[in-house]
Amino acid sequence: MTSMVATSSSTLMGHPRGLAVLFFAEMWERFSFYGMRALLIFYLTEHWLFGDSVSTGIYAAYGSMVYLMPVIGGYLADRLLGFRKAVVFGAILLVCGHTGMAFEGEAARLVDGEVVRDEAALQVFYFSLAFIIMGVGFLKSSISNIVGQLYDRDTDTSRRDAGFTIFYMGINLGAVSASLLCGYLGQTYGWAYGFGLAGIGMFIGLVTFIWGRPWLEGAGEPANPKYLAEKVVFGLNREWLTYLGGLGGVIVAWFLMQRIGLVSGALYLTASIAAAGVIYYAWSKCDVRERGRLLVLLFLTAVSVVFWALFEQAGSSLNLFTERNILLPSGVQASQLQSLNPAFIIMLAPLFSMLWVGLARRGWEPSLPAKFGFGVLQAGLGFGALVIGCSQADSAGQVAFMWIALAYLLHTTGELCLSPIGLSAVTSLSPVRIVGSMMGIWFLSSAFAHTVAGLIAQTASVSESPGAEIDAVQSLAIYGDTFEFLLYVGAVVGVGVLLLSPWLKRAMER
Repeated sequence: MTSMVATSSSTLMGHPRGLAVLFFAEMWERFSFYGMRALLIFYLTEHWLFGDSVSTGIYAAYGSMVYLMPVIGGYLADRLLGFRKAVVFGAILLVCGHTGMAFEGEAARLVDGEVVRDEAALQVFYFSLAFIIMGVGFLKSSISNIVGQLYDRDTDTSRRDAGFTIFYMGINLGAVSASLLCGYLGQTYGWAYGFGLAGIGMFIGLVTFIWGRPWLEGAGEPANPKYLAEKVVFGLNREWLTYLGGLGGVIVAWFLMQRIGLVSGALYLTASIAAAGVIYYAWSKCDVRERGRLLVLLFLTAVSVVFWALFEQAGSSLNLFTERNILLPSGVQASQLQSLNPAFIIMLAPLFSMLWVGLARRGWEPSLPAKFGFGVLQAGLGFGALVIGCSQADSAGQVAFMWIALAYLLHTTGELCLSPIGLSAVTSLSPVRIVGSMMGIWFLSSAFAHTVAGLIAQTASVSESPGAEIDAVQSLAIYGDTFEFLLYVGAVVGVGVLLLSPWLKRAMER
């Protein structure tokens, strides 16, 4: 599909009108996703009475699969469906998933020391997660690709970059509002209210996208409609077979969410094979310059795994720590603190953009590897703030709110050093003939990072006795030890990358 060029009559504030449609559709999709994410760990521990280790394991498996499925969904959208149809199908799956999350069933309860759960409702819960996993898989990468198609690839570079910046703001507006609203409703009035509001947000996003189709002016349509419409099996064409395959993927995801060990095992194996394949390709198929750049990219991908494993403690161990050990302002729920990261991004992203431009003019801008090092270092320092906070806790094991806020601030500044340039690094350092494969490996690394994050969160498990009262002083000691370890990991890896960055830069440029 060629890039769409917006005429003056089809622009809105200097951008294609379709950008407004995509902005609001993605804002509501992120509203639904982050609304559910803010509540999930509490839903597992408080409604279903899973212990900390099991809960963080389920959360990690869910996060891993959410980041893995866009590799498959993006491929199907690119080769078959087209991005618009993939977004619609993904949004429908997401509406189904979020609607199912609003069905609580009976809360788990202790009977003679044993946990009794509503098994039918529990299966609805697992199916709902599976629908969300597959929905994100089809939608996540596709809607971003439509944004790119609204602009001419060769002549519209500046407007295209500005358009993606506007689109990115929609993502964070959805994340901020979802954490505040869904988190408050879910923990104050009941899980169904929080999850239900997330579902309503997703439905609004779907309606917005369908209603705004004319404004897309053909962007996102299938590359080969005739091929897609050809009947293949039992009178079904390739389009409907793709949809049936997506529903089959829901069944697979439902199965895996109940066997989280298989998810982590598969990711370990896949990541190992992918890394070995890149190394083999670098040494057997690349010239000296390509080899150096590709191996640097593989190294930076591994560094990103460390960063995201630290960063993604937010939805699991940090959420539980906030609930149990942070002195929250009156009326604020622990889940609402998930709004801090996207709020900081909205405030700081323009400043970082100006910072890099200003440093570049003076020849002081850090190299790409150095930015990765600064990102990991700041993630570690965020946990350092929590270590200080834990050391100053009161006699009841409660930590001042400012320390968790500072931790999220440092994690966000770290994210702004590393995340925006990640995809750029893939496209600039990969040999042209394998850019697509390396992009898939980049998404795979994010999925693998969630698995590693789950292992870290499990070391911070406070209670494995379902329904047991949590001793805040005891939990403070466990969280403090975990945060201290993560401080050292972030500091050692971050400083190590900074020390290696001059050599890595030379390897990229030779």
